[in-house]
Parts: sequence; structure tokens; C-alpha cells
Amino acid sequence: MTSKTIVPDDVAELLRAEAARINTPEFILADPVQFPRRFSKIQDIEIASLLAAIIAWGNRTMICRDADRLLGWMDNSPYAYLMDKGYEQFPEDRNIHRTFFGRHFRWLMRGLHEIYTRYPSLDAFSSACGAGADEAPAWKLVEEMQKVICGVNGGEACPQCLPVNLRNSALKRINMALRWLVRDDGIVDMGVWKSIPKSKLFIPLDVHVGNVSRQLGLLGRKSNDRKSVEELTGKLRILNPSDPSVFDFALFGIGINSKNT
Repeated sequence: MTSKTIVPDDVAELLRAEAARINTPEFILADPVQFPRRFSKIQDIEIASLLAAIIAWGNRTMICRDADRLLGWMDNSPYAYLMDKGYEQFPEDRNIHRTFFGRHFRWLMRGLHEIYTRYPSLDAFSSACGAGADEAPAWKLVEEMQKVICGVNGGEACPQCLPVNLRNSALKRINMALRWLVRDDGIVDMGVWKSIPKSKLFIPLDVHVGNVSRQLGLLGRKSNDRKSVEELTGKLRILNPSDPSVFDFALFGIGINSKNT
């Protein structure tokens, strides 16, 4: 099946043009990707990526404000803060972003402390659990992370941090973090991970991306769920098999003016 029968030529041209227009260093300045880019140590990059992505819902200005504030509370040294268990003194009722509070942050930090105690990096954990070999790396990674993090939290899950319904969840925030960590074109994304090939990345699907994709005829499903992510990314893989998630920039940029993600 050819790209012409899957994606009309005019849509393909628009996607390529918009991806090139948006995927520039200037994009970083107002995007949550700016926070992991502050660091050089892979552990700091991973933790900042995960935290910035987890709170990346709603207004971008608020997301960036709250991510900056959270890193400040961590003394702008996320890995040292994590391994020193600074999170245990973090107020449980402190509001971090919208409905994300200190108790959710502490849940996540306890689990990440366990992972970093066992592995030198989250990338190493991803490699050990076979995320990159799986057809759905983000879902496999979250499944394995849930096992560890729930285990050190008395079996308690925390959907504010990691979705629990992996059969249906689009995993927008985790797919976004993976785009930052895996894509290696040296422009916006950092490309510090080796455990997952960028050819296996999926589009971070939110309301805006879903609406734009439907308008362009790239997505037929009405729900922004896992099946929709698979349908959309499958079409985009036809256009760029080695790097389908580059079109996340295009779908973000079409019809938006840096307001909401």
C-alpha cells in the first residue's frame, strides 16, 4: 500500500513543511522540553523529562511555570534529590500542577528511587525490560515501571503519574517524554536513549493533535485512545518509517498558536 493511497500528497506535503517549520531551536523556549535540556547527566535528563511530561496537560505557560517551580523545589538537582530521598519531606498536600499534588510526586519518586538503585539509568531499565523490542515500547515500559513503583508503594497505583488502563490509554505524556529522550536529530529532542529505536515511537495524542488529525483525514476514530494512537502513527510511518514521531511537531503546529497542548 503506497503513501499516496494512505495519505494524500497535499497532506503529506503539509505535514513535512510544518514539521520543518516547528522543529527548530526556537520551539524549545516555550515548551516543557526546555527543562530536561537544562541538564547534561542522563539521570537528571530522565527525571526532568518524566516530571515535565507528567504535568504537561493544560496551558503551556502554566505547565512551564509549574515544571520550573518543581525543579526548584528539588534544588535543580533532580537525581541527587531523588537518591537523597528529599521527596520524603515534600508536603503531601502541596499543589504542583492542577490535580497533581505532593502525595503523587512522592509515589513516583519512591518508585524511581528503587529503579535507580537497581539500574544506572532509566534507559538501562528500559533495555532490561525489553521495551525497545516490544511493538509498543511506551506501554511496555509503563507496565514494567508500574510493577516496581506500585511494589514500593504497598501495591497502590497512582493514575495521576502513570495510567493504569494500558489497554486503552493513549499514554500521551509518556510518548512525549520518549520523543524527547529517543529522537536524535539534534534540534529539539535530545536523543540520549539507546534502548528504543525512534522508528518505534508513537505520536503523543492529545485533544488538539486528535482534532487536527481528523481534519486532515489521518484519523477516523472519535476517541483519543490507544487504538487511535496506533492508527495515526501507522499512517505516519508510511511517510517516514524511520522517524514517524517527527510529525508530532506538524500536528502540534497546525492550527495552534502556542496556547494549549
